[in-house]
Amino acid sequence: MQRFELKHWLKTRMWVIPVLFVLGGVALSSLVIAIDPRGTLVPQSISGDPTAAMQILYLISFAMLTLTGLVLSLLVLVVQLAMGSFSPRIVRQILQDRPSQCAIGLFAGTFTFALLTMRTVVTSPEGGTVPGLAVVVSVLLVLSCIVTLVWYLDHIGQSLRVAALVDWVANDTIITLDRVFPDPGERQQMESDLIRTPRSGVLFEVDHDRMIDLAHTANVSFEVLWSVGDFVPTGAPVVRIHGKPDEVDIKATVRCIALGPERTLNQDVAYGIRMLVDIALGAVSSGPFDDPTTTVQAIDRLHDVLRQIVRRPLHSGEYRDDDGALRLSVPALTWEAFVELAFDEIRRSGAASPQITRRLMSALNDLLNLAPADRRPALEHQRELLAASMAAAVEQSDDRRRALIPDPSGIGSAIGLSNSPRQEEP
Repeated sequence: MQRFELKHWLKTRMWVIPVLFVLGGVALSSLVIAIDPRGTLVPQSISGDPTAAMQILYLISFAMLTLTGLVLSLLVLVVQLAMGSFSPRIVRQILQDRPSQCAIGLFAGTFTFALLTMRTVVTSPEGGTVPGLAVVVSVLLVLSCIVTLVWYLDHIGQSLRVAALVDWVANDTIITLDRVFPDPGERQQMESDLIRTPRSGVLFEVDHDRMIDLAHTANVSFEVLWSVGDFVPTGAPVVRIHGKPDEVDIKATVRCIALGPERTLNQDVAYGIRMLVDIALGAVSSGPFDDPTTTVQAIDRLHDVLRQIVRRPLHSGEYRDDDGALRLSVPALTWEAFVELAFDEIRRSGAASPQITRRLMSALNDLLNLAPADRRPALEHQRELLAASMAAAVEQSDDRRRALIPDPSGIGSAIGLSNSPRQEEP
């Protein structure tokens, strides 16, 4: 038990690794100076004269001390943001982040090395002594610190993503699960025509061309069981084989399914719409009158995106080879799904705000003017739902009438503008 407590104590203390780096800086300084005590291994044409070497080491020490303080400040800021945006219980995970500890340790260790090296520089009228090897090592350490700083800024930025923090906690939980309950249990028996995924993640890309080639070679047809943007658990079936599975290259097929920590815009148009909707909802999360102008700006972009989609042929999700044989089928969003994704939640959250309802009505009317006959019902249904939601949220009849006047500007009722280009209902 004492061993476990000591191990846990060391693991949960942020200062242990930085202190080890500082001690490493002390040891490295002593070793380098012992190797080249008189400064004869490296000529002064490389290391500089005593005055130049002293200035170099002083600047390195000062810069590393400042950089260490900057990184510590960034870490404190990350902790504050994580506590406020996610959960106070995530703080321990951040403080135990080994890359952060190593970055702080490298900067502090370089500072220690340069500071201790300064004491061996001897200046005299005859020329003095310069520990050339130590100066060169100091410069190399600084270069490594610059690379580490750039990498660390990327690391800390990536660590603040919701997906990164969620994966962080989930991975640690699974590690604990495997340690506490090492027996995975009886493996589920699956049909031979199903292909499992070896790891979990969000499906963000499917290599359609490669899968068609593999299906054509094996004379089978593949059915992807998850749509782009779905989270696929570890060991879940991801592809169904229609035909004889014995001829299929399983590993090559699995490599055609790209999984990652979060959704991306590689093949996921719906994710872009989802992000715009999230921005719109966040602006009115406390109420429909919190920040409706930001919501209107998001609706502007949603309107523009749907305008680009409304007349385009959407993919059926079926892919055929050059001979016309069906080789791959994947889930694909319909026009109705895009419309519901773009408008449903905003309509329900902002029904009481006339600015939002006017802008939504304007967008729906414009899309109805462009939509072909088979895509009009989804838009007409949204317009009916908008009127019903607004009527349920607004008490005064005159306010209800004004709230549904189309307003493409998003600044208020279009009837308040002189010479207003009124949008008529289609």
